[in-house]
Amino acid sequence: MANCTLCKEDLKPEEGQLIWRGDDCRVILVNDSDLPGFCRVIWNRHVPEMTDLTYGEREHLMTLVFAVEEAIRHVMHPDKINLAALGNMVPHLHWHVIPRYKDDAFFPGSAWSKRAQETPASVLLERTRKASQLSDAIKAEIASLI
Repeated sequence: MANCTLCKEDLKPEEGQLIWRGDDCRVILVNDSDLPGFCRVIWNRHVPEMTDLTYGEREHLMTLVFAVEEAIRHVMHPDKINLAALGNMVPHLHWHVIPRYKDDAFFPGSAWSKRAQETPASVLLERTRKASQLSDAIKAEIASLI
C-alpha cells in the first residue's frame, strides 16, 4: 500500500533500528526516549488483521512476538511487558512489545496515554544502555527457534 508507513522498508534513524528481518516479519527497535527497549514485530506483507493470516502464519508471528518479549525480559528486567496490536492509526499488522516500569513516564496507563510522571534521566540512561544489548539478544532468541 503506497501510503502505509509500515510497508516501507527503509527506516530513518529517528524512527528506530532494524534488528532482524525474515521472509515474513521484521523486528524494529523503536527510537523512544521515554520507553527504551520498545520493539515492533511487523508483518512484511500489508494485511490489517491477524485473521488475514493463515493459522501457520499466525503461529509464526506470535512465536516471534514471544521471542522478542523473552529477550526484552532477559535484558531489560522490566516490571511488566505490554503487548499490543492496535493498528488504529496504521492498519498494517504489527505488534508492539513494550517494557514497562512503575516509574516510566506513562505508568500505569498505556504507552500512548498522557505523561503521568518524569523518569529520572539517570534511570533512562541506564535503560537505554541495556536496550543497546537487545539486538544481539533478540537475534539469539530467534536463532534458537530455527
